Parts: sequence; structure tokens; C-alpha cells
Amino acid sequence: MFRWGWQKILLSLLVVMTLIGGGCALRKPLPPGQPPGPAGREFTEEPTISLYDNKTKQTKKIKLEEYVAGVVAAEMDTSWPVNALGAQAILARTFTLENIKAGRVKKLYGADISTDIEESQAYAPEKINDNVRKAVQLTRGQVIRWQGKYVKAWFHACCGGKTASAKEGLAYEKEPTPYLSTVADGCMAITTPENKHWEVKLSGEELARAVKQATGQDPGQVTSVQIIKRGPSGRVESLKVGNVAISGPALRLAVGSEKMRSMMLEDIQNAGGTFIFKGRGFGHGVGLCQWGAKKMAAEGKQPWSIVKFYYKGVKIEKLW
Repeated sequence: MFRWGWQKILLSLLVVMTLIGGGCALRKPLPPGQPPGPAGREFTEEPTISLYDNKTKQTKKIKLEEYVAGVVAAEMDTSWPVNALGAQAILARTFTLENIKAGRVKKLYGADISTDIEESQAYAPEKINDNVRKAVQLTRGQVIRWQGKYVKAWFHACCGGKTASAKEGLAYEKEPTPYLSTVADGCMAITTPENKHWEVKLSGEELARAVKQATGQDPGQVTSVQIIKRGPSGRVESLKVGNVAISGPALRLAVGSEKMRSMMLEDIQNAGGTFIFKGRGFGHGVGLCQWGAKKMAAEGKQPWSIVKFYYKGVKIEKLW
């Protein structure tokens, strides 16, 4: 009798705990497709960060989500669907925290982040609108992690139909990025004409200067350009310009990423010493494709679903 009395008391306590929310049975279910709740105790609330303005040379304190809104407004068309902007917000937040953790900007200015696109991300707070605010609020605190670490949150405008691995699109091999692989996203169905087909004409002298700038080697008089290797997505990984081999990503940057819109090259012609490069897409092709994100958002995909389409095997965690 005595033993059974204690058992009844313990049972009653368990019931009470469940009724007040201690048991999982009565927890409010997450909306369909929503990522899990807060992970670990890295943050107890939204952090305030220091932002260095490269124009004014001033540093100010700013809430992280306010900064993310300025980044999203700068990096994506603010008239696009909220879910596409939300995917961009998750990337911006991840990039920011990874950058702060690495201390790259801290070494330069003593601040967490700067407004320089080469040091951090593009930042245009004057472009923030209701779409951007909704997207940032929808994804508040959400970041992408792989094996407990922030991912390399890369993105680009238009992948030309297929995304690239970090090695193929950026010649990046410093650390493993197995979450980035080739995926076909259908972005070509909705992207702008200049992303569907473009061409650029470069003289042999221009190519020679670009190769020397990128490699330090003189290719001599450039009379030929040959593709050495293509990657899984079809992008040119390496070429031989004159007598010098160069990676596709390095040549693109040296020529100018606005001129050589991508390394998704379809043809290279020599027209009397002028080389005509023809291709499709815009950007390095690694990570999230913005036009692909727009297409999926228009189809009703949630921001976290869009991110996981491009970043395989990752976790999206809510930090605050």
C-alpha cells in the first residue's frame, strides 16, 4: 500500500508536468516546413554588432537583424517574393556570423563588420522596404550550419541552369564544402535575356594582361585559347591562354566579372585575333542562385526549403 501510494504521487506529478507544457505531447507544433527551434546556448538574444562605415570612417552599434535587412536590400531585388528575400536573409545572417567569428574585419578596423563588399557584404539600408522587413522577420535568427559550423554562405545571380561546387566555380579548396554540389534549378525559364545568352570580345593583348595579372606569368602573344577542363556543371575549370594554363575563376576575375559574366562558356571563337567568348548565366555559380530562388518562391517554397535545395545535408538553426 505504501509503495503504491508513492507510485500514484509520481504519476500525478508527471501528468501535471505534461499539462503545464513540460511534456512534448502538448507543445505547439511548428508550421509545415519550419526549421527547428533554438540550438544550444550560443546566443540568448539577438546580438548587437559594431559596423564600420568605409565611407564615413565611423563605427556604430547596430542590431544584427537591422544589419541583415540592409544587406538583403543591397543584394537582391527588393520587389521579389518575400520567400526569396528570406532565403537571402538566412545566407546574409550566416555569412555575417561566420565573418565575425573569423575576426576578419576586426583585424582591420576593430569592428565586427564593414560596409565594404570585399570585406563583408553589400549594404544599402536606404533600400529597405516592407518586403525586406517581412523576409528578415520571417527568418529571424536562422542560420545554416554543417557539422556544427557556419557554412560558406555563397550565392550568385544566375547559375545558367546548374550550380557549381566550390572547387569548380571558385577554385576554392581551403576546407571541405561537401554541402555544395551541382543541382539543376530551372532558373533559365525566368531569368533575363542577358543571362540566357551573352558574349564578350577580348583582344589577345587584353587576355595576355589578364593572365599575367592573375598568374604572374607572361603568356606571350596570344594566338589561341583552349579549354583544358570542364567541371560537373559544365563550367570551364581551366584554360590554356597562349602558353599559360589558368583556372577559369581566376581568368574571369582578372578580365572582370561584369564582362566575363560566368564560366558557363558555350563557345570560344578566334576572329582575326579577337576572341569571342559566348556563355550563359551570371556569377560564379556556387551556392544559392538568386533567380532560382525567385522561381521557387513563386512556386510557394519556403525560405528554408529554398536554402536546403542548394545546400545539401545542412541544418538550419534558430539562434534567437
